[in-house]
Amino acid sequence: MRSTPHKAVAASVLTVAALAAVSLSATPVAAQPPTAPLAAACTPTQVVTNGGFESGTSSWTQSSSSVITSRTGQTAHGGTSFAWLNGVGSTHTDTLSQSVTIPSGCSTATLTFWLHIDTAETTSSTAYDKLTAKIGSTTLATYSNLNKNTGYVQKSFDVSAFAGQTVNLAFTGTEDSSLQTSFVLDDIALDTSGGTTPPADSTRTPSAPSYTVSLSSNTSGTVWTGHESATFTNASSTALSEVYLRLWDNYHGTCSAPPITVSNVTGGTAGALSVACTALKIDLSTPLAQGQTATIGFDLGITVPSGADRFGYDGSFSFIGNALPVLAVKDGSGWHLDPYTNNGESFYSLAADFKVTLDHPSTLLVPATGTSVDTSGSSGRTVTTATASQVRDFAWAAGPFTKISGTSTAGVPVNIYSVSGISSSSAQSMLTTAKSAVDAHAARFGAYPYGELDAVIDNNFWFGGMEYPGFVLDLVSTTALTHEIAHQWWYGIVGDDEYNSPWLDEAFTDYATDLALNKTGTSCWNSVSWASSNEKITNSMAYWDANSSRYSTVIYGYGKCALHDLRRVLGDTAMAKLLKDYATSHWYGVSTTAEFKAAAQAATSTDLTSFWTQHRIEG
Repeated sequence: MRSTPHKAVAASVLTVAALAAVSLSATPVAAQPPTAPLAAACTPTQVVTNGGFESGTSSWTQSSSSVITSRTGQTAHGGTSFAWLNGVGSTHTDTLSQSVTIPSGCSTATLTFWLHIDTAETTSSTAYDKLTAKIGSTTLATYSNLNKNTGYVQKSFDVSAFAGQTVNLAFTGTEDSSLQTSFVLDDIALDTSGGTTPPADSTRTPSAPSYTVSLSSNTSGTVWTGHESATFTNASSTALSEVYLRLWDNYHGTCSAPPITVSNVTGGTAGALSVACTALKIDLSTPLAQGQTATIGFDLGITVPSGADRFGYDGSFSFIGNALPVLAVKDGSGWHLDPYTNNGESFYSLAADFKVTLDHPSTLLVPATGTSVDTSGSSGRTVTTATASQVRDFAWAAGPFTKISGTSTAGVPVNIYSVSGISSSSAQSMLTTAKSAVDAHAARFGAYPYGELDAVIDNNFWFGGMEYPGFVLDLVSTTALTHEIAHQWWYGIVGDDEYNSPWLDEAFTDYATDLALNKTGTSCWNSVSWASSNEKITNSMAYWDANSSRYSTVIYGYGKCALHDLRRVLGDTAMAKLLKDYATSHWYGVSTTAEFKAAAQAATSTDLTSFWTQHRIEG
């Protein structure tokens, strides 16, 4: 990902009001309703309706029409709508409630919601304004102005004892006579199950996506039109009635003139664009039960804007990253519809198969994700067909590149595509670097699985470098190219939620880069200086967008230093085994902070609790 601190750019940068998740100190109270008889079986389900408030007030009862809202002043955790209680600054009460039925026979029922609190109160000792969460007559927790925080925090409660009952889920916010406190809720869910925990990836849906794309370009390679289809399976026990497409590159335009257009949808009905026009809801023609498969199709238009960016053109050379619409991920927290960030990445997707046919003028070379085959097209045109298996995205470039090729010692074909102005000696140096890096990372984390590796070199990239599966954009830089190639494992093979857990790809990739370049990170943790108590290695991009000057320092620098320190605790051999085993067990899957911490703890008899605290690794 963007491996060097960003330079200032003229384009406006997305402003995100929701800051990083930090812990609140409220203490929940155990729920103890009357015991209800349980049926013999449980049908796992999520029982809160419209928990993300994207359907307005549907299923909710609110004390005033202003509680469920999308107005300015606060932002949603996901999507565009949220519930905003209080924030008035005078004596005031707001309520929000919904009747829910928890199925009989379910041994596990978990209520979760995301909560953000901001306040004008200055006290550090008196709870003037309060939010109470209740289920039935049982108070689950009470929060106050003392729990103020800079972003959303997910709260979780075991409500299994309510199985077989219909109860009221209610939130009540009260303010005193002065100084506002806002209690902002979003993505409320109550999940039930029969007591078995499925594999981590099985609840992420839609799963096993497969994309087929056919596009044709204009003479310069800056406009592409054609068709895309996506086939997918519902892995969840909850029927899937809609999917979301992420049109990430609409960030680079406007909603009135988007660079990515989708039309003539088949297999479902397109809704309105949301999340600054980067998300498109498709209501499926028929809801999918668990294990069922469906296909949606649509006409696609891509207009590449000017700029040496991951999506942009620099003179005669076009770089086309994140331009193909991909399916958003839904899990126990709902749909992941985070905003685009220009500071890092938001691109969370499941491993997929792509077959992409690109019809273009023969004067243009078209490096792309996957393995490419060129055939003759109509007069003066070439058809590049690229196929890729188990990749999270697809990117390509187009232009009169200079190409040189080679093969790594381990047998990986490597291609270097250079724009005009890159010397032949620089290109050759990058080829040597790429061959060395891909083999070094493969030896540590597992064999490179994507066939060929393409690197596009342009020293006008303001962001340093950018990775896609089997395809990277980079400067003439040994360190940067080694970093981007390490991303083939940390984000590509071992996926993660890049918006909410950026350290899982960037810190791991910078650590891998250090190892490949024989850097030991000796004493690097000694230079750590936190900007605030809210700053943590595990903060989300929401926090880093609001504190952009600290992003590279903490995520890349402190993150890799923490991993070097972990290596010193475990020992070199144990750390090497941990990372290789972890990559193998999460191959084409998704990593979480909690899973990595558990794997690290299992690799040593030393209690790592104080290590995580010292290094501010939470989750």
